[in-house]
Amino acid sequence: MKNIFCFLIFQLFAIVSFSQTIPYGNNSAAGKYYSIRGIKIYCEIYGSGKPLLMIHGNGGSIAAFKNNIPYFSKKYKVIVADSRSQGKSKDENDSLSFEMMADDEAALLDALNIDSAYVLGWSDGGINALLLAMRHPEKVIKLVSTGANLWPDSTAIIPSLWKEDKANYDSLKDNHFTSAAAKNDWKLFLLDWFQPNISLDALHEIKCPSLIIGGDHDLIKIEHTVLIYQNIPSAYLWIVPNSGHATLIEHKDEFNKIVDDFFTNPFHKR
Repeated sequence: MKNIFCFLIFQLFAIVSFSQTIPYGNNSAAGKYYSIRGIKIYCEIYGSGKPLLMIHGNGGSIAAFKNNIPYFSKKYKVIVADSRSQGKSKDENDSLSFEMMADDEAALLDALNIDSAYVLGWSDGGINALLLAMRHPEKVIKLVSTGANLWPDSTAIIPSLWKEDKANYDSLKDNHFTSAAAKNDWKLFLLDWFQPNISLDALHEIKCPSLIIGGDHDLIKIEHTVLIYQNIPSAYLWIVPNSGHATLIEHKDEFNKIVDDFFTNPFHKR
């Protein structure tokens, strides 16, 4: 009996240890490249159940969700990809837009033979989630968007960050970048400097239940996050206390549970 107990403890320890050391974003056992709209998109899949698409922020990768994948993969089929021009998904083209990336996500679901999914997006990924629901409404069952903005000026972004970005733009705009890495970094910077450009009226096109999230010390102004919530017909709002932009990291346990509850329970209109 003692030997069996010790064996079970060892097995449990091994499972926990493995889950803590999974190299999210660099896991060949779960990862694969898919031909999506002219480029190769790298994607990893974890768990089984209803599909849940996760979309990371600017310059990020699959690893952004290392605190969330273990929780959700117990119940959902978690699909998480490196967005175009980020992580392992290379794109040498000059242009990049949120609309382009939202269309990529829809095409990825098609490639996986998934009709529709729950969607969780953070930062730029939150913008992509909103656009995915607007441009491909049939693909989104429910969406969660945290730390998203609709336009790129200081009415949406806290002034200190906007001023910092403006200084960077002014000092670098006349540079002629030569290396592929520098060109790509500049492309990603310009994405957030000039975009997104989503009107409040456009949000009315989102028909699926939505949970709009922001930290009370977010890089996105609380007033702007509230505007997003107010202009989506079926939406909840959660302003996370004592949180910056990384709500899903700083408050991972509470974040995971509340998002799961939102996905699981029926939506009640306000």
